[in-house]
Amino acid sequence: MTDLDLAAQTRLAELAERLKENDPLSVDSELFIREVKSNVREQLEPKPRSLSTDFVIRELRSVSQEQKRRVTIRSVGTVQHIGNGIATMSGLPMVHLEELVTFPNGVQGMVLNLDRNHVDVILLGADTGIRGGDVAEATGRRLSIPVGMSFLGRVVDSLGRPLDENRPIIPSEFRYVERIAPGVIDRAPVDTPLHTGTKIIDALLPLGRGQRELIVGDRQIGKTTLAIDAILSQKNTDVKCIYVSIGQKKTSVLSAIETLRNGGVLNQTTVMVSSPDDPPALRYLAPYAGVTLAEFFLDQGMDVLIVYDDLTKHADTYREMSLLLRRPPGREAYPGDIFYLHSRLLERACRLSEKNGGGSITALPVATTQRGDISSYIVTNLISITDGQIVLDADEFNKGSKPAIDIGASVSRVGSAAQEPAMKSVVGALKLELSQYEEVARFARFGTEVNEATKRQIERGQRVEAVLQQGPHKPVQMEDQVILFYALAKGFMDSVSPVAIPQFTKEMLAYIHSHAAQSVDQIKYRRELNQETEDELKRELGNFVSIWEKKVKRTS
Repeated sequence: MTDLDLAAQTRLAELAERLKENDPLSVDSELFIREVKSNVREQLEPKPRSLSTDFVIRELRSVSQEQKRRVTIRSVGTVQHIGNGIATMSGLPMVHLEELVTFPNGVQGMVLNLDRNHVDVILLGADTGIRGGDVAEATGRRLSIPVGMSFLGRVVDSLGRPLDENRPIIPSEFRYVERIAPGVIDRAPVDTPLHTGTKIIDALLPLGRGQRELIVGDRQIGKTTLAIDAILSQKNTDVKCIYVSIGQKKTSVLSAIETLRNGGVLNQTTVMVSSPDDPPALRYLAPYAGVTLAEFFLDQGMDVLIVYDDLTKHADTYREMSLLLRRPPGREAYPGDIFYLHSRLLERACRLSEKNGGGSITALPVATTQRGDISSYIVTNLISITDGQIVLDADEFNKGSKPAIDIGASVSRVGSAAQEPAMKSVVGALKLELSQYEEVARFARFGTEVNEATKRQIERGQRVEAVLQQGPHKPVQMEDQVILFYALAKGFMDSVSPVAIPQFTKEMLAYIHSHAAQSVDQIKYRRELNQETEDELKRELGNFVSIWEKKVKRTS
């Protein structure tokens, strides 16, 4: 009879075999097994036949820390196939989802697919130098990127590496790219305005800090312009901005950077770029890296505006990766978790309670439609996730209306809860007037005879449209918008032809800033219209209209 009883010998053999299978490359595995056997035999001498399986298990668990340190555990795998930014590997028995893997050429990849027989890894760099048969090792770490205040004013890639030629970036810390969004208890209601500088948005579709507002429309009709104008409007404010470019042409990105620099807001903005020729993994990670940086500012109690331009290309990149990963395609060939892809991103935009710092992340995702179809798969997903949408109409854009926003299809679900009292008091009936004008004007286009009251309604609607027109990259300050809409609501523009409205408003604002500076400051800092301010505005607007009418008579 041997030292160990039959059950104990069998159990020990099973454990030893399992250790060999799980750790085939461990140089100290045999030593570990011998030491455990020797330890068990020493315990057998007093009671050689009473050893149980439980005793063997206890002895295996009680191996000293020194013995454990001798066992070097490494999880390695072999490259079976490489191409299109994805490596298919065998091995890696202890790897986890989203764990980083290092290849022989120094490039790292992230595990995105676990199968019984293979592991799929997306490369975070070029696949040059990686061949079939190469051995890669799991690092045991998740992907993290550098964050910090030093990223403001810089152009970086999806991993936080600088793309401009300025000094190196010294990060404050490293943060995981994937993070759970703050819970409902940690949040506060969205009630603080975020001015975009676009008159039609600030008046009819107001945004609040912590809101998620989708910008949707066809190609080349002003979606990026609206988002860039929103960043330009944050000049001289405490709002930090992040512009995430996902698969955009480099010329478009360079143009946006130049616009931000000329607008004086680049020093409070981080531009994160993932170009079309980058590996798919970098385009996939770009929006998550952007919001990770935004969360660093959020945790410092700051307000952040982040633009994702655009999430349609992000969805296309994920579809491309998923098909290469052999995941089963669903509707329109997108994978089944495409909704989760964007929901876990946009849920990280929020406004925190004062107890948690009081910071906010306002998200402006951009999506592209085909021929104005807002019922497409990705767009409807995003509409259901966000707190409203700004819809741009290609027909209005082609007619020369800029910004070409479709008021009927656009909505802000936060609405006037995040609008300044001064603005709210002067734009109350504006949206209704626009809707009525569009309905009446539609009949007038067919040659239908209309009465004088209807003609006046049409003319007023044309003036409203003229006031709302705005050129690209020319944001209007909040106090100027209040003065414009006050003059419109009180009838000071009724004698001005719609064609002359742009010149009239330009000269009117200059006159008011010169002759009613105290009222302008009252609106700017107090955010409200009191009786004294209204009286001064009425007086000075009346004076300006008299000057304007005399000027028109002289030139006619």
